[in-house]
Amino acid sequence: MASAGYPRTIEVAARHSTFDCKGDSVSSVVSLRAFANSSNVPIVVLVDMQQEYLAKPRLLAIPEIDQALANCRRVLDYSRKSGLPIAFIRMLDDTAFFNRATPFVRWIEGFEPSRNEMIFERSSPSCYSSEPFAALMNQCRGGIVLAGFAGESACLSTLIDAFHRNHKVAYLSDASASHALEDVPADEIHRAVSKISGLYCDVYQTNDWIASTQPRKLGKGNNAGG
Repeated sequence: MASAGYPRTIEVAARHSTFDCKGDSVSSVVSLRAFANSSNVPIVVLVDMQQEYLAKPRLLAIPEIDQALANCRRVLDYSRKSGLPIAFIRMLDDTAFFNRATPFVRWIEGFEPSRNEMIFERSSPSCYSSEPFAALMNQCRGGIVLAGFAGESACLSTLIDAFHRNHKVAYLSDASASHALEDVPADEIHRAVSKISGLYCDVYQTNDWIASTQPRKLGKGNNAGG
């Protein structure tokens, strides 16, 4: 991909934020030049694809995560095949969870970033707490396609932050999952999160997003990833 997709001004790093984009060319089935308006191509953002969410019986493990993971895999495979820009964002913290000294911060198997994909790190729920990520989004008009964990924290706070910055978001609700909160089951929390998200962004099912983002349709209104 052309380096214009990743502005040089984003070569900054905060204490808990790193940006990894080597600008390597991407061998893809679909060239971005084939899109009607490549400036509207979204960045596919996968949030916290980390072992912490699988490590039962740890507190942050999500019991019913398998279907959401399968949809995340479909999103990743489709995005790579199509040559869409991909960003992985992970949590690193100094607490008992997501601690860089533990194995639970590692990528979930099958979700390791490729060398031509971006990596951001943060220590607060919203992806915008990563200064390099926020800087990238301030210079990209295509918005983001958001998938990952957890729905009620990282995903919801990110899409609300995006809304206040007038950035476009497509949230793939079935490629995400939430935790239970007190006596409210996880599936009810996630259903509520998906409904609330609709106030701030476009909410898609994975199948519908894939169908709406075929190359001939990208850049045509709200289905261009936001």
